[in-house]
Amino acid sequence: MLLPQSPSKSQSSSRLINLVIISSSVFTLFLLVSFFLVFTSSKLAHISYLSQDVYSSPPTSLEHVVFGIASNQQSWSAKRKEYVRLWWTNPMRGCVFLESLPPGHEHHANDTSLPPVCISEDTTRFRYTYKGGMRSAIRVARVVSETVALNHSNVRWYVFGDDDTVFFPENLVKTLSKYDHGLWYYIGTNSEIYEQNRIFGFRMAYGGAGFAISSPLAKVLAKVFDSCIERYPHLYGSDSRISSCLAELGIGLTQEPGFHQNDIHGDTFGLLAAHPLTPLVSLHHLDHINPVFPNMTTIKALQHLFKAVNADSQRVLQKTVCYDRWFSWTIVVSWGYAVQIHGNHIFLPDVLPVQETFSQWKKGSVLSGTYTFNTREHPKDPCRRPVVFFLDNVSSAGDGIKSIYKKSYENCTSDMGSPRKLEEVRVYSHKLDLDIKQLQAPRRHCCDILPSTGGQVMDIGIRECKDEELIYMHP
Repeated sequence: MLLPQSPSKSQSSSRLINLVIISSSVFTLFLLVSFFLVFTSSKLAHISYLSQDVYSSPPTSLEHVVFGIASNQQSWSAKRKEYVRLWWTNPMRGCVFLESLPPGHEHHANDTSLPPVCISEDTTRFRYTYKGGMRSAIRVARVVSETVALNHSNVRWYVFGDDDTVFFPENLVKTLSKYDHGLWYYIGTNSEIYEQNRIFGFRMAYGGAGFAISSPLAKVLAKVFDSCIERYPHLYGSDSRISSCLAELGIGLTQEPGFHQNDIHGDTFGLLAAHPLTPLVSLHHLDHINPVFPNMTTIKALQHLFKAVNADSQRVLQKTVCYDRWFSWTIVVSWGYAVQIHGNHIFLPDVLPVQETFSQWKKGSVLSGTYTFNTREHPKDPCRRPVVFFLDNVSSAGDGIKSIYKKSYENCTSDMGSPRKLEEVRVYSHKLDLDIKQLQAPRRHCCDILPSTGGQVMDIGIRECKDEELIYMHP
């Protein structure tokens, strides 16, 4: 019988080494797993914090916006303050910046229908070398840093404009809500004129149209602004200086077509009636264009437009097209503003371009009349134009909104098949409340010709289009 042999000394040593290796591996694995769990937990907590801060925070409202409005004593005392009074409401924060207090200011210091007046700081230490320009451009540019210096709390956006910039506050807030206010954003638009953009820049937000800067970016810009503008004495305007300093910070313009510089003269009907699929945010150069409604003063016309704004701000100027198959008419509704009825069938892509009802900003080169959007002819003969019905009244109608448009009379004959026999168009719709996805990926609404009583009234209903619905003349 063979007895088991005792392990050799070398075998015992080998087993001990293996045991040490296994123990070390297990310990190393334990450390790695522990580190991974701690790192993952920290990362998830950080993501959760960011998510709570940015995405679960209360929706952006006017309480999160501070305005900086550039003006001067002369224009503010004349009539520009009446433009600002149209849209300014008591909860808003900010200042209108003047070079000095206007006469009689002490009697209006507590007027909450206007922003408080702030006196701009002295800018004589800065050079201005643009020949024929106005060195007040430096003072106006510094409205950005001086507005930040007001040190308001809980600010998400700083918004800047001129004293003849009319903002549409609800639409402004709705537009800005698309963006993460914790990131660095510079939002606005450029000129409608190719030549203006060629000279001053396609990637610059024009100050008259208004622009927005997110709070973290504005605070950084304010710290470096004075040192930056010293390098740009040769530039013409305030907006050029602001965009140049933002460029030095590495920030470019985010375009939003709801801001309107309005570098045009005369009748702005064609531009307003062809508004893009985005909320109307601002209008500028109101002293250079005709009143937006005929037979009214500029202020009265804007007050009339604000009736529609107050009823359904986000739908104002939104363009809807439908077709009357019986007469082959093309009906274009620019909600809250005007209805146009063409006495013939026009394909949708052909009715969307801007009618050139206005004149160019400057006379001169061919490029002065070249725009940054497609235009179409506006016939000189009124009888060749569509019949236009301007907003007359807007009111709540049950669970919806009813807007009425009355014909603008032209001396043209009409037959039974002509839309000129109509006197009134009534449009029925529901209040528009766009969510973030609809703002990011907008779609035009559809409309239907409704049965109506009498031959002089047309009723139209506006609704969301069905998934596969096309807007065209049905046979």
